[in-house]
Amino acid sequence: MENVDKELLKEIADMEETPQGAYNIRKNGQGIERKVTDNVNIVTKEGVSGIDIYVKENTKFEFVHIPVIITESGLTDVVYNDFHIGENANVVIIAGCGIHNDHEKDSRHDGIHRFFLEKNSKVKYIEKHYGEGKGTGKRILNPVTEVYLKEGSSLEMESVQIKGVDSTIRVTKGELEKDTNFVVTEKIMTHGNQYAETEFDVNLNGENSSTHLTSRSVATEKSKQKFISKVYGNTKCFAHVECDAIIKDEGKVQAIPEITANDIDANLIHEAAIGKIAGEQLIKLMTLGLSEKEAEEAIINGFLK
Repeated sequence: MENVDKELLKEIADMEETPQGAYNIRKNGQGIERKVTDNVNIVTKEGVSGIDIYVKENTKFEFVHIPVIITESGLTDVVYNDFHIGENANVVIIAGCGIHNDHEKDSRHDGIHRFFLEKNSKVKYIEKHYGEGKGTGKRILNPVTEVYLKEGSSLEMESVQIKGVDSTIRVTKGELEKDTNFVVTEKIMTHGNQYAETEFDVNLNGENSSTHLTSRSVATEKSKQKFISKVYGNTKCFAHVECDAIIKDEGKVQAIPEITANDIDANLIHEAAIGKIAGEQLIKLMTLGLSEKEAEEAIINGFLK
């Protein structure tokens, strides 16, 4: 791999050397490196671009890396990845996409990921998106994540985008059965004329199913963001949706909550807060010796930490 490849992998997946466990590295629309283990198998799909990842039942604390990097300007890469998680398995999956674009044509990656968790399985899913390059061509990322949780299973998802992505539409869907839990934490920062849209669509179908969705974002300069959440409580269940955003300069953020209780025992909560950095916070840090710019950066970094 070239140096730019290594730098992208470091940014999106903390990969500075060969990763632990199973992995599949995709570059410019093609798989370039792969490793499987006794408990994790990775199979190339037939008829469509993508892979199937199979995790055996009772697998404990294994790591799976599936990063994507794009260094070719003008490329549109679409990939379909399915994760099949066996009963009682417990794994960490690290994904993400990095785009390096030094030219005038747009580069784009659309990753469609589906998670099928069997009974009592557990997954931590980490996804980071990053863009760089001196070209005028846009860096576009449109991830779709679909989660299907069977009884007693849980999925924790961390999604991060803090630099270099010109346009993104992020869609996350969940279908939850009995005694399941779906936790999503996203962090987004936009600059310039960048646009970021997030949509959550979660159905709480099983008794005692629950979800906690948290979005923290910062919109600076002339960038725009939209946050849409749709949660449906179809039985005795619990949901908490939280959207917190900071706006600077001419940044704009729109939050559109929708919670629907279709059962008397559905307990659904939505909270949203959008505003600028509080003046007293700036003053407090500036009295400690920071400039106004340094104080703003410290507050934003703490907010997105």
